[in-house]
Amino acid sequence: MQLTDRIHGFIWDSMTSNNCNTYLLDGSTKVLIDPGHIAHFDHVRDGLSNLGLGLNDIGLLICTHAHPDHIEAVQLFREGPTQIAMHPIGWQMIENFGRMLDPNMNIGAFRPDIFLEEAPFTIGDIALEAIHTPGHSPGSVSLFFSAQKALFVGDLVFKEGIGRTDIPGGDGNQLKQSIRRVARIESELLLPGHGDVIVGREAIKKNFKEVEDFWFAYV
Repeated sequence: MQLTDRIHGFIWDSMTSNNCNTYLLDGSTKVLIDPGHIAHFDHVRDGLSNLGLGLNDIGLLICTHAHPDHIEAVQLFREGPTQIAMHPIGWQMIENFGRMLDPNMNIGAFRPDIFLEEAPFTIGDIALEAIHTPGHSPGSVSLFFSAQKALFVGDLVFKEGIGRTDIPGGDGNQLKQSIRRVARIESELLLPGHGDVIVGREAIKKNFKEVEDFWFAYV
């Protein structure tokens, strides 16, 4: 799905299998956000192929956080030129808990080339701002692509919903603080890790207000 002249979304809409949305930023260096599960990666591979791209065309792979439904397919990129980026706390989670979840996990396959600290950064002609937004996961980051007024939030907030906090590392107070923080960003596209993209500043503001009014009482 082409969302803007420089953003494509591979939106996961299955009602029976869990996987995340994946986004492609099109520039002199191609950036892929959240590759998802290996078992469902053909969904992304086919989307890239339709654009005339393969895995080796991706210069940077960004993981918004270290949960399996967002990072598992990172392993498919390790033999190519793609660099991997995530927050250092996300990498610590993989190191500390990865083999507890899967004794056969090759931890080294997830080792990032770049640690995303809270700061603006540029890859090719794409300028992004990394924002540390813990709550769903301690190492969660959101990304603001200011040239497109696009905000990628991982599993921080969704259309009419919020990320879970009842899993290891989840923290309701941090989640609320992070949501309030990104709600102040003047974005025209809200691109969550699951569910529908929200288009238009007024629709985004309305969603943030409804999320706070309803969901904040439960976290």
